[in-house]
Amino acid sequence: MIVPGTTLQLRFRSVRRRFPARCGYAAAPLEVAALLNVAILVGMFCFASSGFVLQPGVQVRLPEAPFLDGQAYGARTLAVTAQGLLFYNDEPVSVEDFEQRLAAETDGAAEGTEVPLLVEADAGTSYELLMRIWSAAVRNGIDDVVLATRPPAMAPAP
Repeated sequence: MIVPGTTLQLRFRSVRRRFPARCGYAAAPLEVAALLNVAILVGMFCFASSGFVLQPGVQVRLPEAPFLDGQAYGARTLAVTAQGLLFYNDEPVSVEDFEQRLAAETDGAAEGTEVPLLVEADAGTSYELLMRIWSAAVRNGIDDVVLATRPPAMAPAP
């Protein structure tokens, strides 16, 4: 039945049949892509907000050596610059203070538990200073003194 003055939409609304839904929307778990996006954003926020901390130290240019030998981790470390500055376990010391610290460490150490001394000396370090360090170590019972070097530069493969 057509009623005059009604719009076309209203005419077909009564004709249109409504079908009941047989399937409902399933409650899906979290989308993996959305979860990864959130994880990446949180990681970027943590990375951007963290402070970049550099460990203080001195730059030592080690001399090159054609052989590769080394020392196990955990050795006592003494860094020596070309200007004669000494850093024992990342603390500035003089040669006399270094010898006193070695004497204090070796007095409390048990027999047979010798910890080696690794000397990271700059290429311009005087031989006299190295011998003073070596003799201070030997006087305090350290026989295993190793001078750190770096391997030679390798040529690129053709």
